[in-house]
Amino acid sequence: MSKRFSLVVGRISQSTNRHIPPHPATSATQTTLCFSEIILLVTHEIRSLSDYISCMKKKLTARFVDTVTAPGPKRLEVYDQALSGFGVRVSKSGHKTWFCAPRVNGRVKRVKIGTYPALSLSEARQKAQETLRDVQLGIVQEPACPTLGDVVPQFVELYAKPRNRGWRTQESLLMHHWKPLFEKPIDQIKRADAVRVLDNIVASTSAGSANNAMAVFKKLMNWCVDRGMIDANPIAGLKTPRKPVARDRVLSDRELEAVWKAADKDAYPFGPLVQVLILTAQRRAEVGEMRWSEIEFDTATWTIPAERAKNGIAHDVPLSSAVLDILSSLPRFAGSDFVFTTTGATPVSGFGRLKDRLDREVGFNDWWFHDLRRTAASGMARIGIAPHVIEKVLNHKTGVISGVAAVYNRYSYADEKREAVVKWADHLIQSRTQRSRAYGVKFGAIIPYTTGPDFESPQT
Repeated sequence: MSKRFSLVVGRISQSTNRHIPPHPATSATQTTLCFSEIILLVTHEIRSLSDYISCMKKKLTARFVDTVTAPGPKRLEVYDQALSGFGVRVSKSGHKTWFCAPRVNGRVKRVKIGTYPALSLSEARQKAQETLRDVQLGIVQEPACPTLGDVVPQFVELYAKPRNRGWRTQESLLMHHWKPLFEKPIDQIKRADAVRVLDNIVASTSAGSANNAMAVFKKLMNWCVDRGMIDANPIAGLKTPRKPVARDRVLSDRELEAVWKAADKDAYPFGPLVQVLILTAQRRAEVGEMRWSEIEFDTATWTIPAERAKNGIAHDVPLSSAVLDILSSLPRFAGSDFVFTTTGATPVSGFGRLKDRLDREVGFNDWWFHDLRRTAASGMARIGIAPHVIEKVLNHKTGVISGVAAVYNRYSYADEKREAVVKWADHLIQSRTQRSRAYGVKFGAIIPYTTGPDFESPQT
């Protein structure tokens, strides 16, 4: 006992930088004083650590619940001293969830009561007391946990949509790749289950798809942890199936002409959209969600607002005459601001089917829509456009102009950007004219469209 006592004293002495005489060398009186001091020190240490631990016990008050925050990277769980088994969980984002933890069928099971401030402390405590009482009386059984198929729509609606422009991609990844686990309760999904799904994705598609599917699934499971559906993320710390490899695919002039020709055969809105992608070098999502209100025909400028730009920076895109001709020829849905749409209410979708149609037409499929952006950047460099101007055309936040230069250089390069896109359009129209005639189409040809009852006259 004395050896353990001395060890505790030594550890506390080191942690507090205070000297406490070891037990064997002290008198009875000194031992009593030493022991009292140790109790005080231990109490002090525990109180100081309580600000950092992820779980604590405290009599909950309305003021405490209103002001408490999670102090570190982990969520904080505070158990109520007034009602055993009742508590509040605080996530890193500040979301507060009431819970109680009754023992059901021999094991502790967390039950979500509600969220704060929708439920006050008194309301939540009363509801928890009723739940705990019913469990004691055997009135309620273990609550059923929702399945993954139940959770995915909730995650998309409550988390993905409000926070991500690419929520449709996240929804597609979850609905397509994780469907084998949809019937499984969310709290019964194990790490091995997720690994098997990821292995199948790698075998059937690509490592890149598996990486994306894993990323969105990890977000979903973290969201479930924050909402109290599960206690821990089963794939926390899981490495990506494959190390992501940066793409370097650049279409040749012949391939680019073939894509243009294939787009020429595809009706509105898909064909013109692909051609605008090629001419402007902008991102697919940004072009696909283009609004008429963002386009100034008088100044030949399209302004992508900050909330739609990938890097969060508003971007003025100069429009060449070829792009203006395409836009001016497009039909418009009555009352709709979307340039490319099939419903008038939402921007165009169905890029996977569009890619399949283009692949069949051009005879190759080892390219993505984003490769058109890289091809345009490489083509601009080939015709003499300066690298820093290309970066501005692409709206890259970092690149050639970075560090201190990026902080102090606020010049917009508007004239240089306009010259770049005009030269690029002229290059596409004028070069390879003989090969273009062999294909039966020239760059810059306008795609015909059909009108219907929902269309207004084209933009002029």
